[in-house]
Order: sequence, then structure tokens, then C-alpha cells
Amino acid sequence: MTQKVSFTLRGRNPDVLTCIANLSNDEVFTAPEFANQMLDTLAEAWAADHAGASIWADPTVRFLDPCTKTGVFLREITRRLIDGLAEAIPDLGARVDHILTRQIFGIGITQITALLARRSVYCSKHADGEHSVASSFANDAGNIWFERLEHTWEGKKCKYCGAPKEVFDREVRLETHAYAFIHTLNIKFRLNEIFGGDMQFDVIIGNPPYQMKGGGGGNNDSSIYHLFVEQAMQLEPRYLSMVIPSRWIAGGRGMDKFRKTMLTDGHISDLVDYTQMSTAFPGVDFEGGVGYFLWRHGYQGDAHYTLYQGEEKQSTIIRNLGAYDVFIRDHRALEVLEKVQSLNEPTMDAIISADTPFGLATNFPKFKDKPFDGAIMLYRTDKGRRVISHTSRSNIQKNVQLIDVWKVFLPEAYGERGAVPALVLGPSIVAPPASVCTQTYLTGGAFAHQDEANSLKSYAKTKFFRFLVSLRKITQHALRSTYSWVPQQTWNITWTDEMLYQKYGITPEEQAYIESMIRPMDSSND
Repeated sequence: MTQKVSFTLRGRNPDVLTCIANLSNDEVFTAPEFANQMLDTLAEAWAADHAGASIWADPTVRFLDPCTKTGVFLREITRRLIDGLAEAIPDLGARVDHILTRQIFGIGITQITALLARRSVYCSKHADGEHSVASSFANDAGNIWFERLEHTWEGKKCKYCGAPKEVFDREVRLETHAYAFIHTLNIKFRLNEIFGGDMQFDVIIGNPPYQMKGGGGGNNDSSIYHLFVEQAMQLEPRYLSMVIPSRWIAGGRGMDKFRKTMLTDGHISDLVDYTQMSTAFPGVDFEGGVGYFLWRHGYQGDAHYTLYQGEEKQSTIIRNLGAYDVFIRDHRALEVLEKVQSLNEPTMDAIISADTPFGLATNFPKFKDKPFDGAIMLYRTDKGRRVISHTSRSNIQKNVQLIDVWKVFLPEAYGERGAVPALVLGPSIVAPPASVCTQTYLTGGAFAHQDEANSLKSYAKTKFFRFLVSLRKITQHALRSTYSWVPQQTWNITWTDEMLYQKYGITPEEQAYIESMIRPMDSSND
């Protein structure tokens, strides 16, 4: 049966797993080609660690996909094992049955994806059915498990994943998205319950859900992909490989501990990074890109790093992932950064505010369109347009010392979906005394004179400034920390790139690189 399926797929019929629409941008189906790229990376590492032996020829290796959707990883692993174990288990039926009952395991993220995965792997949604290619299962699910779980509420949120109760405390007919793999404090015990016996997995591989709707509070979503990675590490596999959003390498709410562990523990031997999500997953688009890593328990050292800058694949190079507190994607930027940092100047994050500088949310409602007696100006956005309204001083309870000075408002968010060359930031605004802003902006500086604020604005407009910001800005958000590699200047001149290139000794080649990455901010951007 497997041979017939393989023959058909090589002919006119397309692979059905290339034709399924994604659930959402947060639960992305993995294409067979991408899954096989990850499996090739795994196979090469296994061979390097086992004197050239093939992982697909070992009948004892156990594989787990803890977040299976279409079953593509398990299916492609099965295909490879069927070929690789031909000599060890000559009979095809016995070989397929051994692989599916002893080596391949999965946990569905929803009921429908569990059924889809069983259909992909067993050729039947019933593992013990008459059409299943496995002959030894005595249960319907086989080794691809799913049960509907409820969240564990502590106050308004789930204690495990942060899901908001008001969204996910729902009727039985709806999915709870309480993913089994991350809803436990003892994952080893939980898997023993699910699959029976002492389950030790050699390889854990998958593409977990990325975010939890509303988990960040309000309309904000919170990342959960790192919870799958951390839980998988608790199982102590020999190899761990997952597809996750690339934003972890430089940002993300609550990601500091996860990022430090991933970058500094030395177990990541391979990191493949796509600056544009659509390059890896056509039709899916979100800020920051996506990538996959291979974590090896027995490995300690630098990583083989491969960057896809847009559609262009760069050469794989050896990188020290933990050289900085965030990871710089393009190694060509390192020499520029080192030159800048060699002067040991104060950095811009010291004079830029935190998020929501005046305590006014983006949807702050207490304003009027026209001035009134005692009002101050309120810079905000309305349906994407920049507008100036007016509000009362009494509404400002935070950073009141910044109201009556000259300052620069810097956009808190600007998204381009990995475009190159990029603007990185939207245009800044010189704001006079008696003015504040909503969460749409951060404030920069606190000046007595307009000329000083104009000087800062000229600096923020340079490609040099925005290039340094881009090294830490991997998503649309530009919070104060993204400015921590940008040096402060004196605020008495109009800054240009030529002045800054000369000051920091930026070579013509480095200038050309910066110019290729950052596009000009002309007068139309003001």
C-alpha cells in the first residue's frame, strides 16, 4: 500500500498536505518540503554523532510530535523509516506495523487535526480500522492521541498558558485550545499516562501553535510557542527540532529567560532563519519571520546558521549565538556595531521613554478635537491617521515633567513584513511644550529649545540610526530596549549619514551594506 501511494504522488496527483489551508497565522500547517528540510538537518546531525550511521535504519529510535496538525512530520518520518529499515525488517507489513506502533507518536492540538494526522499516518482516521496500514493497534487513536482538555483557571487566566477565561471558558462543542503538552507541571508523568509505560523519546519534532488569543491582556495575544520548547526539553530528548517565530531571538514579551537559555546553553547546532514568513510558508504573513532550530543534548558549541534574507539564501556560517543579549541575524552588521560600541558612548535608551509614556492607551477617549481653556495637545492616531487633539492636564499622571518641554515622539510600532531595504521606523514628530501623546508613540529627549529637538529628529531620520535600531527590532514594535545600541549625539547640529559614517569610521563597503538594508526617509515621510 505504501509503495502504491508513493508511486501515485510521483505522478499527476498532488500531495494532499500541500493543498490544505492554514488554520490561522498562529496554527500554521507545515509543508512536506519544509518538514523534509528539517528531517534532513536531523539526519545529518545523527550521522555526525553516530559515525555516519543512518537514523532511518535504527528500529529503536522513538519520535514524538507533541503538537501535530496534519501529521506531516510523522508521515515523512514513516516514509524514511520504511526505506531505512528494509534490511532489518524485510517484510513490508511487519516493518510498517513496527514503525507505527513502536516508533511514531503524536499529540493532536485539536480533535480535527488529530483525525487528519491519523489519516495521514495510518491511511485511516481509525488506527484499528480495516483500512489502517497498522495491524497491531487495539484502540481507535493508535499512537496519535487527543482528548479535549479544559484550562485551569487562576483568576482570569489559565495557570499554564495564560489563556483568558472570558474567551476560552466556552461551551463543549467548541475547541478550548488547552494544549495537552503544555497543560501539566510533570510532562514525563503525563506522557506515561497518555501512551502507557516509561516513554523516553529520542527525537521531538514539530511546529507548535504560536500565540494564545488575548493572553497578553485586552486585544493583545501572548506567545506560547516557547512553552512547547521548554516542555520538550524537560523530556530530555537526544534531539529537539521545532519551527517557531523568529521574534524570540531579539524580542517578545516574557521571552528574556527563554532567549538567554536558547542562545547561551550551546546545544543548538543548527539555526535556519527566514526574515519573511511567506518565504517558508507561502500565504502566511506576520512580522519577524520564522525559523527552525536543531537542539542536540550531546552537542556543545557554536551553531551552523543559515539566513534567508527575503527570498535570498545566504551561505551557512558558524555563529556564536550568545555573543550578545539578542542575536544579530546578519553577521555583516557585527563589524559596524563593534565600531560604534568601541567609543563607549551613552545610548539612546537612556533618554527614550518606556511604553505608554504618559499613561494614555491608544484608545484613550478623553479628548476634544478643538482647543479649550487650559488644554494641552494630544498626539494620537485615528484609523491609522496621525491627528492632534486636545485633553486636560489632569488626565496625565505619568511623566508630567515631559509635558512642558520640547521632545520628539517616536512611533512605537512600524511593520514591513521583512521588506528589504526597510524604513524600520516611521517618521518622528517634534512636539512643543504643552503636549503629550498616546501609547502610539515613545518620547525622546527633554529639551529647552526647539533646535535640540530638531537635531534629534534629524538623527532619527538617518539610515545609520535606523540601521542600529533594526539590529534589535525584529517585529513591528520598537520599545525602549530597541534603542540600546544607538549612541547619543550632541543636539546642536543637523545630523547626516555622511557625518556619522565619518565619526565612526564606517568603510565604503559597510556604507554600501547599510544603504542596501535601509531605504531613505525623504520629505514625504515627515
